[in-house]
Amino acid sequence: MTNSDALTLVLGGTGKTGSRIAHILREAGMPVRTAARSRADVFFDWTDPSTYRSALSGVQRLYLVPPEQPADFAPIVAGFIDEAQQAGVEHITFLSAGGIQYAPEQVALRAVELHLMAAESLTFSILRPSFFMQNFTEGSFSHALTTGQLALPAGEGKEAFIDAYDIASVAAATLFDPTNYAGGQYNITGPEALTHRDIAEHLSAYGHLVEYQPAAATEWIQEVTSHGMPAQYAGFLAHLMTEIAEGKGAQPTGEVARILGRPATPFAVVVERETTPRGK
Repeated sequence: MTNSDALTLVLGGTGKTGSRIAHILREAGMPVRTAARSRADVFFDWTDPSTYRSALSGVQRLYLVPPEQPADFAPIVAGFIDEAQQAGVEHITFLSAGGIQYAPEQVALRAVELHLMAAESLTFSILRPSFFMQNFTEGSFSHALTTGQLALPAGEGKEAFIDAYDIASVAAATLFDPTNYAGGQYNITGPEALTHRDIAEHLSAYGHLVEYQPAAATEWIQEVTSHGMPAQYAGFLAHLMTEIAEGKGAQPTGEVARILGRPATPFAVVVERETTPRGK
């Protein structure tokens, strides 16, 4: 089987990374099947194991994005990995998170990593990205583009934010040539470490006039949950941003450049590419 013949299943196929991966692989001529609860090639629901079989049918390679809920999703994902092996999947690229290799095995993402490493009949690649740049253009914090306010419990700590397209490009490389990336564990980041104040300045430079205000974690959680963010997810984000405030944010690793042969994308480029200036 050649690289161009292998059917790749992209879970979260309409999400930030999945939609971009599907596009990249299709542009390269690979057959792709996207899976999600809506707007994908096949219906897939983590809470309904009966949807697994049709999604996995005929698949050789898999991009695996875990569910956001429940918080302890490891048993669900482990069961899916086992079913993928039985269905004949040969390689899984797993979207984990930066620093998870240091987490206790009880942490869901780390538990999934360990289960995947123990799989006997397939190869794997693990991606551990830093915070997504797209959190500020299409995700949890994109409200700042319209409100002009970015209040987060991140203090003045720095993070090497990464472009979702760069994550997708690295993932696509591992899926296109699994043999070359078998067993790889990649800590991928953007090209520069930025504070959230730097983020606000970049957004403002492109016409969005955003002001950053450091916030207390407890107050921030109360605010975002009152606007509908699930409490567990809010707590998870607050923990990560508190880590950044304490100086434990990701620093540039150079992995994107090493894998792709080009520099990682700066945040200023993402802002210009993915947002529309006010008044236009």
